Amino acid sequence: MSDLDLLPFYLSFKLAAYTTIGLFLLGLPLAYWLVFRPKRYKVLLESLIGLPLVLPPTVLGFYLLSLWSPEAWLGGFLAEYFHVHLLFTFPGLVIASMLYSLPFMLQPLQAGFRAFPETLVEAAYALGKSPWTTFWRVILPNSLPALLSAGMLTFAHTIGEFGVILMVGGSIPGETKVVAISIYDEVEALNYAAANRYAFILLVFSFLVLLTVYSLNYRHQKFLRLL
Repeated sequence: MSDLDLLPFYLSFKLAAYTTIGLFLLGLPLAYWLVFRPKRYKVLLESLIGLPLVLPPTVLGFYLLSLWSPEAWLGGFLAEYFHVHLLFTFPGLVIASMLYSLPFMLQPLQAGFRAFPETLVEAAYALGKSPWTTFWRVILPNSLPALLSAGMLTFAHTIGEFGVILMVGGSIPGETKVVAISIYDEVEALNYAAANRYAFILLVFSFLVLLTVYSLNYRHQKFLRLL
């Protein structure tokens, strides 16, 4: 383990942290809106958000690659007017990861909000609480297991991303070369021992995350049955 390059782990955990924080800021209001404020195009929106669950990551990566290219309208506009380049940069990885991991954040949040007893929400409204106050002081504190599950699943999923990262980030040491890319590079170089060390660490990490998530969900279900 002494000769193992730890920089890809740092980049992976940094990417996962940025992605998780960004998706919390986006996912909380979006999940609330989808659950408590049903709209006409809700099914269409949920289908679009859930596409990364069934879409090959290389497909999303290809379209982002095409869209962010300096020759494309968006990539050219960002480069010319804001001097922003998203391809093969860490900020580009964060945006791509947020798009790809959005359903992993959103679905646990929606499930937690849907499982929340409506009687408590109605009681808060009957006491004169606004929807905003009800969400922050009633729904959110009692949905903590769902929040933890969403955060941990998003974090772990981002750690294991490969296809999207490879398409829009490549393998630039210190910038875009995360652990999943390192495994690929080591296999390409026939260095199976190093690839195995990277892979085993990710395997253990993923198992511990899933073990924690399932434990939280089990305890949350027991808590809801008591309400």
